[in-house]
Amino acid sequence: EYAISVAMIEQAQKIKQAELANAYSAGEVVWAGNHYPLHHIAKLLNEPIAENDQGYASILLLRSGNYRIALQVDEMLSNQEVVIKPIGAELARVPGIMGATVSGDGRVILILNPLLLANREVLAVGAVKVKVEEVQNVTHKLKALVVDDSLTMRKVLGRLLEREGFEVLVAKDGMDAMQLLQETVPDIILTDIEMPRMDGFGLSRNIRDDARTANTPLIMISSRTADKHQNLAQDIGVDAFFGKPVQDDELIAKVNALIASKKVLH
Repeated sequence: EYAISVAMIEQAQKIKQAELANAYSAGEVVWAGNHYPLHHIAKLLNEPIAENDQGYASILLLRSGNYRIALQVDEMLSNQEVVIKPIGAELARVPGIMGATVSGDGRVILILNPLLLANREVLAVGAVKVKVEEVQNVTHKLKALVVDDSLTMRKVLGRLLEREGFEVLVAKDGMDAMQLLQETVPDIILTDIEMPRMDGFGLSRNIRDDARTANTPLIMISSRTADKHQNLAQDIGVDAFFGKPVQDDELIAKVNALIASKKVLH
């Protein structure tokens, strides 16, 4: 049993088995003129697909930003408010696991983002195998450092990462970030380029020159998207470069992929 945020559900459908077979043959569900690549939730989680002897199948049409998928589930149980609990460090590194909640009878229920599970870039990191036993109570949260001179960007990125379960640290420029990095080493760093006192390139060089942060995943987000800026970022050792405004789902997919890659490497 799993939970999915209603914020990403555009439509819940029950379709006949013949329609389902046609949808899988086409690889997608079409609704309101939009195309939704079709996935089975069990396959995304590397679980066996249960036999369906009913005359219909349950389908959720999901959307986040520009990404859409149709998700076949065994059954849709209820719509209710839940309290999201922090998850352990191991599960926090699994792309598509947003958190966990506890049912009224004490069962742990994982909260999924199926769009991230279906994202090929994320899945390329490795197969997702979920074990409920790995869910812990309050435990270590992954830390993200957001560096941007724009208060709005710090708030937007901070809230986005907090929704994904991160503890977020913020700095208004490279100098502020360097001071924070003397006290703690985050699991991932996101930085702008143009900032007072120390820009993103200077900060990135310092990050890569420090043995403690030399391998910390580093993402640059800037309105300066010319080739020369992206090439310089790559030369310094920045792991990913996004132009502003950045798509939330693309950014979170990359954040999860980089953290998962770091776990595999270490």
